[in-house]
Amino acid sequence: MGEIVVVTREGTEHKLEAEAGRSVMEIIRDAGIDELLALCGGCCSCATCHVFVEEEPGQTLPEMTTDEDELLDGSDHRNEQSRLSCQLIYSDAMDGLCVKIAPED
Repeated sequence: MGEIVVVTREGTEHKLEAEAGRSVMEIIRDAGIDELLALCGGCCSCATCHVFVEEEPGQTLPEMTTDEDELLDGSDHRNEQSRLSCQLIYSDAMDGLCVKIAPED
């Protein structure tokens, strides 16, 4: 079991236990942080689980898929740190990952 750090839109920081094989979206949702809407439930079809990832040296993230890239293109808030949290499947290589919930579109 590892840990991720989630920063809300208001700047509140939450340290959450993270289990390998679960998506970052599921970890955030199950912790009761309701800013992350995740309307499609993790099917990569809505982009309401948009986060900004503060990747640290040594952390390995899954490659972005074409579907994820296209959905993020529809966001006014997309930047180089943008990812859909439903597409980030937690692994031990991501321990300590810090994400900030993106503004709503």
